[in-house]
Amino acid sequence: MAETHGLIVIHTGPGKGKTTAALGTGLRAVGAGLRVLVLQFIKGSWHYGELDSIASFGDRFQIRQLGRGFVKIGAEKPDPEDVRMVEAGWAEAVREMESGVWDLVILDEINYAISYHMLDAAVVAEYLKRKPEGLHVILTGRNAHPALVELADTVTEMREVKHAYQKGILAQRGIEY
Repeated sequence: MAETHGLIVIHTGPGKGKTTAALGTGLRAVGAGLRVLVLQFIKGSWHYGELDSIASFGDRFQIRQLGRGFVKIGAEKPDPEDVRMVEAGWAEAVREMESGVWDLVILDEINYAISYHMLDAAVVAEYLKRKPEGLHVILTGRNAHPALVELADTVTEMREVKHAYQKGILAQRGIEY
C-alpha cells in the first residue's frame, strides 16, 4: 500500500464542475474507507441534491453549509455579515482539519471567499503549509489565488466550452444543484 501523503488539490476556472469534481473525489474517498468533510463557504440558501445523498453516509461523509447563499460583489464591499460568516467558517475549517477526525476536507467555494476579499489568502496558505501530514484538502471556486496554486500538489482548471444556459435552459435539479 502506498504511503499516505496529504495532498492539496485545487479545482478552479470559469467552467462548470468544480464542486462536482470535489464531491466525486469525496465519494471515491468514502468508498476507500476515508472520512470526508465538505464545508461550503458561500452556499446556504438553496437545498442542493448533494445534501440528501451525503446524509445517507452518516458520520463518514458530512457536508455543512456555512454561508447565506449568493454574495453581492462589485463596487461595494461584501456585506459584513457574509464576511463574519466566512471568518467563522474558516475557524471551523481549521478546528476540523486539526481534529484528526477527517482524512479529506473539501473547502467548497473558498476561492470565491478569498477573491472577494472576505478571507486572506496568506492566512489560508500559511495554514495549509503546516496542516496535518496525512490530511487531504480540496479547494474549489473560480480565481484560485496564485499563492495557493503554487502551494497545491494538483490544480485543475475547468474551462467552459459550451453551457446550456447560453440556450436559455435554466439550471437543472440533480445536474447543477
